[in-house]
Amino acid sequence: MIDQLKEIYSTLIVYKHGSDQLGLDYKWFATEKDEIIGIRNNELTSKDVSLLTTFLSPYNVKFPTPTEAERNWREIIFSSVLKKEENNWKPSDPFRFVYFAFNKNQIEPVLFKDAIEALFDKQVPILWESEHEGFIIEQQMMEEESISYEQIIDILMSDLYVKINFFVGPYKKDIVELTPYYNSLTNVAKRVFLYTNKSVVTYVEAIPFILTKQTEEGLRLDISKTILQEYINDEETIKMIETFFKCNLNLSETAKILHLHRNSLQYRLDRFVEKTGIDIRQFHNALTVSLALLARK
Repeated sequence: MIDQLKEIYSTLIVYKHGSDQLGLDYKWFATEKDEIIGIRNNELTSKDVSLLTTFLSPYNVKFPTPTEAERNWREIIFSSVLKKEENNWKPSDPFRFVYFAFNKNQIEPVLFKDAIEALFDKQVPILWESEHEGFIIEQQMMEEESISYEQIIDILMSDLYVKINFFVGPYKKDIVELTPYYNSLTNVAKRVFLYTNKSVVTYVEAIPFILTKQTEEGLRLDISKTILQEYINDEETIKMIETFFKCNLNLSETAKILHLHRNSLQYRLDRFVEKTGIDIRQFHNALTVSLALLARK
């Protein structure tokens, strides 16, 4: 196909991995085989571009050029069943998908990838969903010490002033049903930060959000009203309870964060128990109230 296109477009070039950055004076496209080709802008009309995009994928030059590992991952996630069967490549170690998102125009994708690879001290596959979000594919290496995503956020914020969120998926050992797995994680990752102000959320921590989201809106409202009762719009009490949960039901730590005397906090919790009949110092009751708070949001 490329040879045929070269007969039509004399400026057509094929990007070779390791060469200079893709030039802005070319329009770039990706073929089915993930080859990246460019045709000089002055040789293309709008009609040409429309025609080419019917069988080629436009390629954004702001993205880093895909590595061989990234091309392999894309093929086993997004390709047809037949192409997956033809591809003999498989990851050698357990892996997990880590979703990231930062504000638009905060940092160029190329610079972000460079920063991530510097922190991991190795090449790291990244699958971009857009110019400001995507998935890091982290493979579990037993002999290596892994850097925490909280540390990564601190470094990116202090060095590059990039505010970022991470949703950390669980480790997976095989590629069976990888496409629905990837799609499910994508769906959860893009929703979970609507319900929490945490910068790093794991899949385990997201389970309550997932379950709450599956519930009909009317039922969510009924749950929050029934459990929280007169406190449903009491922002001060809601903040106290949420802080208590974040502190793993630790009274002293909660009182410290809220700048309250421990006895004052104890009194307020006793009032909540008295009014609602629910003692959130007990695990199962705390779980129920936590879900009601999510339903309220």
